[in-house]
Amino acid sequence: MSGPVRTAWATLAADEEQFRPLYARVLGLRFVNPGGVLCFLFFEGTVALAALLALAELVSWWAVVVLPAAVAVMVKLNDMVAAVVVRSAALVPEQERDRFRRQMEPAVGRARVDWISHSVTGTVVSAEPAERRRTAPDAPEPDRPA
Repeated sequence: MSGPVRTAWATLAADEEQFRPLYARVLGLRFVNPGGVLCFLFFEGTVALAALLALAELVSWWAVVVLPAAVAVMVKLNDMVAAVVVRSAALVPEQERDRFRRQMEPAVGRARVDWISHSVTGTVVSAEPAERRRTAPDAPEPDRPA
């Protein structure tokens, strides 16, 4: 099999390369590994969509060529961005990775919540402001500003 020399960071072995869909092999994808159905949608699906749009006279017939090419460019660009991300992540020292993992661990603990003796879970006992509830039942209500 002729092609580019695979480097150490490549994700697929040479034996597995022959079983990849033609679309992924033609684009030379290394990090994005679309399956057969996704490759079908990327190519044949965009050709069918462009043909339907052209038949409906919403776009010119050039869209049948341009739309699949634009999708292929976007897929290849996504693969190139994934390559940059993987390479930069590989350069992070192990000590820095451990520090990051420690920072990202969730904090587990207990929060102190004051218990109100007359409250019932899920039920609103009173919608009055706290001032009115604290006054004696016989006391007149305080004057409210208008």
